Amino acid sequence: MIRAERSSDMAARIRRACDDDELETFFQPMIELESSDCIAYEALTRFPAETGWTTTDWFAAATALGVGPMLELAAIAAALGHIADIPAPTALAINVSPQVAVTDEFFALVAPFASRLIIELTEHAPVSDYQALVDGLCELRRLGARIAIDDVGAGFASFRHILLLSPDIVKLDLSLTQRLEDSSSARALTAALVDFADTTGAVIAAEGIESEIELTLLRELGVHHGQGYLLGHPAHLEAQLN
Repeated sequence: MIRAERSSDMAARIRRACDDDELETFFQPMIELESSDCIAYEALTRFPAETGWTTTDWFAAATALGVGPMLELAAIAAALGHIADIPAPTALAINVSPQVAVTDEFFALVAPFASRLIIELTEHAPVSDYQALVDGLCELRRLGARIAIDDVGAGFASFRHILLLSPDIVKLDLSLTQRLEDSSSARALTAALVDFADTTGAVIAAEGIESEIELTLLRELGVHHGQGYLLGHPAHLEAQLN
C-alpha cells in the first residue's frame, strides 16, 4: 500500500526514469530445445538501483499511481532500441499488459518492428473485453508479430487467454516447470498442453528451467522452446551475443 504522502514523489520518480532514459534492458535467451539454438531474446527491464525498489515494485507502484502505461511503453521503447543489434531471424520478446496492448501508442511504437517481435501478454488485471484485444492485435499479427501467453499453469485466467486469443506461443509458468520431476499431474498437464499446441499450430515454451532433469523431462514431453538459468541468465545484449 502506497502512503499518500509518498505517492506524488513516487509518481515523479517514475516519470523521471521514463523521461530521462534511465531504464536498462537485460536480455534472456529463449532456446529451441531440440537444436539448442537461440530463437529469441526476452527483454527484461532493470531500474535505477538507488530507489531500492524491485522490478515488481516499480510496475505495481506505476499502476497504482496511474502511470503504468507510461512505464510499460518506456520499457518497451528501451528494448526496441536494441533490436537492430539482434541478428535476424532471432526475435525480440517484449512484455505488455492487455490494457496497453490495445492502445494507439503501443501500435505506433511496435508496428515498424512487428515482424521481429514476440508480444508476450502479461496478466496483472482482468481482461474486460477480449474482442477489443483480439482486434487490437490483429494488425500486428498481420505485420508478422507473434503473440505469446505468459505464465500458463499459474491460474485459470491464462487458459481463458489461450482459448480466446489463439496465441502462437504458450509459455509454461516456472511453477509448472519446477514441479515436473516430482508431480505426475504437472507432467500430465504439460503433455496435454503440448498436444493442444500441436493440434492448433502453437508452440510450447517452458520458463524457469534450472536443472538438467527439468530439461530432459521437457524434451521427453515434446516441449518446443525453453528459458531459464540453466540455458542462460539475463544479461546485457552484448554479453549474450559474445
